[in-house]
Amino acid sequence: MSATLLGTTKPLVEEFELALLDLDGVCYSGADPVVHATDSVMAAKGQGLRTCFVTNNASRTPAQVVAKLAGFGIEADEQQIYTAAMDAVALLAEHVPAPATVLVVGGAGVEQALTEAGYTTTRSALDNPAAVVQGYDPSVDWAAMSEAAYAITNGALHVATNLDSTLPTERGFALGNGSLVAAVVHATERQPLAAGKPFAGIYTRAIARSGGGKAIAVGDRLNTDHAGARQSSLPSLHVLTGVASARDVLLAPPQYRPTFLHTDLRGLLEPAPAPQRVDGGWQVGDAVAKVENGAVTLSFDGKNVELGGQSVTLSLNAYRAAAVAAWDLADQGQTLINLPDITVAETR
Repeated sequence: MSATLLGTTKPLVEEFELALLDLDGVCYSGADPVVHATDSVMAAKGQGLRTCFVTNNASRTPAQVVAKLAGFGIEADEQQIYTAAMDAVALLAEHVPAPATVLVVGGAGVEQALTEAGYTTTRSALDNPAAVVQGYDPSVDWAAMSEAAYAITNGALHVATNLDSTLPTERGFALGNGSLVAAVVHATERQPLAAGKPFAGIYTRAIARSGGGKAIAVGDRLNTDHAGARQSSLPSLHVLTGVASARDVLLAPPQYRPTFLHTDLRGLLEPAPAPQRVDGGWQVGDAVAKVENGAVTLSFDGKNVELGGQSVTLSLNAYRAAAVAAWDLADQGQTLINLPDITVAETR
């Protein structure tokens, strides 16, 4: 799959049968709604798009995820939820079959995923577990991680639900599961098997759980949602309602690049104009991006804007054109000079 933007003359909801939707930063933001998310998801469902909510959050059970979505007006059932805890248990089953004893480091999400798969769970290394499954939960502390270290040192297989180094919160970025896993690895000197994004297995298994079909991944994080889509050879839609900014997108290496761009989930309901190469640059819709001496100049809405120094506001198509031009430049071994912060104007 080409590491640049794709185009479609039909809305994405008509091009794909299944959307693999990230949660935090896409459908909601912590305890707050995300603009246009609820209306867009429900409209897409109404037009026949099936959804599976795929998350690296291992702390919640599917029922808890359904309840949280319902609080924002998004309808789902437990079959439409696939968490990193569930993915870790699927990965575990390839190496250690049930009903083996597994030490749990994490919360209800990990515990339930293991018990539903037929495993015996414990919180103590004294029970000689065959494996340790480690996922983030606010309850995880020194004692829990020490039990994991005891078990792994004694030969237990270590499985991590994901390797996210950070966890976005209302106050900023807190320690994520990957940071806690790193502490256990530092103590045991043994690398874990890792589930979740960006590994391809989570999308492959989520698609199978959803009955298959032509799928698109949707997310806000380049190094998880979109890196995982690339590894899975899936097209993906990036939205600007979460972690990665428009500037981050322009600077993304090939393995992190989305195939469609929008400000929010309304992108599912709209066509995505294909980029066209023009003299000295790229055109998307009515916007043209040209590159000279390591700088991108954009023409859109009757004005010319150079991406350099001062923060800028771009139209959606100008943003798309800028991304294609920036990626093209990077793929030629050149570097964008003095790229500013970018705001993408909300479409009507």
